[in-house]
Amino acid sequence: MPQPLGFQSAKSVANAIRRGDISSRDVLEIYLARVEKYNPQLNAIVATDLERARERARAADQAFAQGIIWGPLHGVPMTIKDSFDVVGMPTTWGLPQLKNNFPTQNALAVDRYLDAGAIVFGKTNVPTMLADWQTFNAVYGTTSNPWDVSRTPGGSSGGSAAALAAGLTALETGSDIGASIRDPAHFCGVYGHKPTYGICAPNGQALPGQVALQDITVIGPLARSADDLEIALGVIAGPDGVDARGWRLELPACKKESLRDFKVAVMLSAPTAEVDGSVQDRIQVLADYLASQDAAVSGTARPNIDTAHAHHVFIQLVRAATSRGQTDEVFARNVEAARKVQPVDKDYRSWMLTGNTMYHRDWLSWNELRHQIRHRWDEFFHEYDLLLCPAAATPAFEHNQKGERWERMLMVNGKPQPSTTQMFWAGFSGMAGLPSTVAPAGLTADGLPVGVQIIGPQYGDLTCLRFAQLLEREYAGFVPPPGYE
Repeated sequence: MPQPLGFQSAKSVANAIRRGDISSRDVLEIYLARVEKYNPQLNAIVATDLERARERARAADQAFAQGIIWGPLHGVPMTIKDSFDVVGMPTTWGLPQLKNNFPTQNALAVDRYLDAGAIVFGKTNVPTMLADWQTFNAVYGTTSNPWDVSRTPGGSSGGSAAALAAGLTALETGSDIGASIRDPAHFCGVYGHKPTYGICAPNGQALPGQVALQDITVIGPLARSADDLEIALGVIAGPDGVDARGWRLELPACKKESLRDFKVAVMLSAPTAEVDGSVQDRIQVLADYLASQDAAVSGTARPNIDTAHAHHVFIQLVRAATSRGQTDEVFARNVEAARKVQPVDKDYRSWMLTGNTMYHRDWLSWNELRHQIRHRWDEFFHEYDLLLCPAAATPAFEHNQKGERWERMLMVNGKPQPSTTQMFWAGFSGMAGLPSTVAPAGLTADGLPVGVQIIGPQYGDLTCLRFAQLLEREYAGFVPPPGYE
């Protein structure tokens, strides 16, 4: 049976509009009715511009009546993460001092969605400064997971994933430096793609006054289908106006026709960041299925990379990348605290302090280590098409907003683990700039979604997406959470 419109893919909605089966105005009103009904219990969509959206839907229908199709997303309603500038709605980053920050121009990705025909009607919630795997802030409050409102939808694109899972929007786009696309997709049972670093220009997805490209950070789509990810990536990828003077993006096509054509390695856990059995089990079931379909599957093949070393390198680089967010007062305090860190200290807080305050000369050394790791990944992908692994160590966990992130414990196989340890699964490939797609891999015994992270070679985005598309058709896809019919 076909899904209700609220749970259909953006591609299906666009096709229905182009066939004349439904108007853009009616599609928009269906989504807005769902937002009115379900968003209060989730707090996923936190700002809207309904007048502008309705005007655009009317214009889309008028264009269609004249035989004009704006693009692949003609008339499709969508939302976008709060951190993207959208004219008519505030960009807050969860900061009270930015609650009235109304930009005067759109982020580049927003303009590209509009050029493709989309109708951007709302914005979705984020953690403060996008700096958490939970989504809450002093401006808009807490966002909950549609699968269990006592649990987080993840972060920092938590509102994005929750809105998709509940059928409140057709398409979303987030950002990712530490699994901020991948983690919410896994927690909410939807699709997310972290592109190869640098292929999607993030212009307008920054704090006011900032224009420099941040290390490791990317922007990328979230959706209810892998086909939608590919469409959205095709819309937003490519250089901005300055870079377009000198280069063009041409991602290698993936010509594989079935799952059996792939050679994949499967990594269920790591000593650096143990993964709960409930997550491992779902990925192992997937691996067994792939083997049954005659795909070449290895449970032991790995890049020649020490995972503990890679985790240390990532934390240093990611905390250096985000160090600009410190106030002068906080920076001075962290410099003093970092002086007390000893070489034997291997906890997250110590690494965070040294990363936040390092000299540029030290950063160059860490960057050299990162590129050595990047080349080892490349050697691995000479033999294997993809590496499949978890996106996080656990399924969605209960809201826990007390203390610092490294002080919040998660139960992993009956043992407490700092929530920041999960960042290994973000940084293992992320710091090397590699693409990865998260696709639904089923539900735990407790009924919580599990996603599989599909890591590919640099610029192998279409290979990751092709594998996710085949999984969706042959294995498992998006399942709506109960209670949102």
